[in-house]
Amino acid sequence: MFKETFLTLGKIFNAAATDSQLEGYELEVNNLKDIIVNYHNFNGWFSEMFVKMQLKSLSEMLNENDLELFEKKYNSNSLSDKNIKIVPAGNIPLVCFHDIFCVLSSGKKLVIKFSQKDRLLPFSVCEILKKINPELSDRILEEKDERIVFDGIIATGSNNTSRYFEYYFSKYPHIIRRNRNSLAVLSGQETKEDFKKLGEDIFAYYGLGCRSVKKIYVPENYDFQEFFKNIVDFSWVINNQKYADNYDYNKAIYLMSDNKLLDNNFLLLKEDLSLSSPIGVLFYEKYSTKEELSQKLFPQLEKIQCVVSKDEIPEIKTVLPGSAQKPSLFDFADGVDTMEFLTNSF
Repeated sequence: MFKETFLTLGKIFNAAATDSQLEGYELEVNNLKDIIVNYHNFNGWFSEMFVKMQLKSLSEMLNENDLELFEKKYNSNSLSDKNIKIVPAGNIPLVCFHDIFCVLSSGKKLVIKFSQKDRLLPFSVCEILKKINPELSDRILEEKDERIVFDGIIATGSNNTSRYFEYYFSKYPHIIRRNRNSLAVLSGQETKEDFKKLGEDIFAYYGLGCRSVKKIYVPENYDFQEFFKNIVDFSWVINNQKYADNYDYNKAIYLMSDNKLLDNNFLLLKEDLSLSSPIGVLFYEKYSTKEELSQKLFPQLEKIQCVVSKDEIPEIKTVLPGSAQKPSLFDFADGVDTMEFLTNSF
């Protein structure tokens, strides 16, 4: 299971994210610091703040207690020659990390096809893993061409690309992930701190993650004044040119179509039945009772990554405000246990 390897990696992530150092791994930490500062030149969405946020979140994920619990639950001490290919998305920095962790922890060999949108950071992490544990040097392979043989695949993409994945990889054991969205349920009793945490769930990574809140459900006759007042501290998102361009574009489109909007100059609120809103826009929908809302959401769970709420919702698993972007080792994408797949499919 490589517990010590990933514990050390977590410490390296923390040192880079907090601008400190880790004895014995100064070169690796400094390399990550350079990526943090300059990654936005490679991908305009990957601001310094959000690369740091991701590394800090992953360092907290790789804590000793959870690594021990994970090792006990998925007791895979034997190494395998099975090659597992991962085809990650590139929507947020190092979004493929949990798949990297699971494949290596399962004892399988990793074959990774880096996303063109997010290549440098995952590549550097793989090199750091080899430095920490030389045993991994021949267990982490980069797919530079289509000739590398693989035994199973984990691929993440849009609803359109997932159909391509299903067609070409159907003969292999596989996990194919599609578009998922996250949402929040407000009660009207939220505090200033609740809104601050919800703002993190909405604006982290500029709303590009599958765990980013793209829609909120509010009670009938909800007053949005408190919501707008308490998210004003997130107005810095409009300083990112790519975000600003999306905000301006969507605003123009909606106004030309005579849509009714609520606007605070960096976020548009639009009443809409869809689960997924475009960048710079947050959809909202009204509900009468939590029971009614549960009946509406339950049939759509396969499209939902997580639901943010302070209150319980019948038959719906929820997470607290501020935690949507901080999954644990045991939070598997799309609710599919990756380790179970890796253990039982080969």
